[in-house]
Amino acid sequence: MNYMETIIPVLLSFGISVILCPIVIPFLRKLKFGQYVRDDGPQSHLKKAGTPTMGGLIILLSIVITSMRYIGEYKETLPVLFATVGFGIIGFLDDYIKVVMKRSLGLRVWQKMILQILVTGIFVYYYLKQLCYTPEILIPFTGGVAEGTYIQMPVWLFVIFVFFVMIGTVNGTNFTDGLDGLASSVTLLVAVFFTVVAVGTGSTTFPVSAAVAGALMGFLVFNVYPARVFMGDTGSLALGGFVSSAALMMKMPLFIVIVGAIYLIEVLSVIIQVGYFKITHGKRFFKMAPIHHHFEQCGWSETRVVAVFSITTALLCLVALTGL
Repeated sequence: MNYMETIIPVLLSFGISVILCPIVIPFLRKLKFGQYVRDDGPQSHLKKAGTPTMGGLIILLSIVITSMRYIGEYKETLPVLFATVGFGIIGFLDDYIKVVMKRSLGLRVWQKMILQILVTGIFVYYYLKQLCYTPEILIPFTGGVAEGTYIQMPVWLFVIFVFFVMIGTVNGTNFTDGLDGLASSVTLLVAVFFTVVAVGTGSTTFPVSAAVAGALMGFLVFNVYPARVFMGDTGSLALGGFVSSAALMMKMPLFIVIVGAIYLIEVLSVIIQVGYFKITHGKRFFKMAPIHHHFEQCGWSETRVVAVFSITTALLCLVALTGL
């Protein structure tokens, strides 16, 4: 695998993304696909109402167009692309119901869960039955991909584990999408991490990881504060599908806890907030959840929160690299 093989999908996806944004954003605005902002959220976010959303379509198109060039040659590209697009479609349905049908909650919880279980089930079936991969995972800091320690799981336990990893990561990524450029910046760094690891280990997931990195770089040009477009659930769920499936294909799902710590913290902050509210009959543990809103309520600007979360992710990616 030479240098150009790695850089081409990044540049191609970046080019597609940066070209599509000025075309798609006015189209979304014309269709009145504007962001709905809840009244119980930060008051400073009310000015964002009407900003075009569903920009995740740009990310998805960039990834798919780029990855199609590699599907025939790199077998691990297909399942990662399937998970990315599959969860992206769920997000699109959710966005469509919110924005077009004007039902603020989008898909019902049970509808979203059934669809997520379906996509995850197809992925794990393909992983075990079509690719015939062994149900094992690498333990970080045990010697790396070549000489590290792998845990061999019973198939039934591995299947449960995959459902937990994929659905948990997808929803963690979704919670992270709450500030201009936050989910994009954090996931860009995670995508770069998996691209570097894929290239270094010879994993054929690298075209999709590189395409995701390129697509997010192009999207960030228009998504940084003040955002001209939001990715919506279309983008955040797709990115969660990418992160979880890429990690599973490389037998590195435990590394998500390190490089995707922000996703985990965001989910835990919501769980803690809801649980504490119920136990104490109305008291709040955080000023607002997910936790990025807590920092906003503490006086941090959006750009500061995004910068700190991104720097944290970058440092954790470096830590994870030492575990290989």
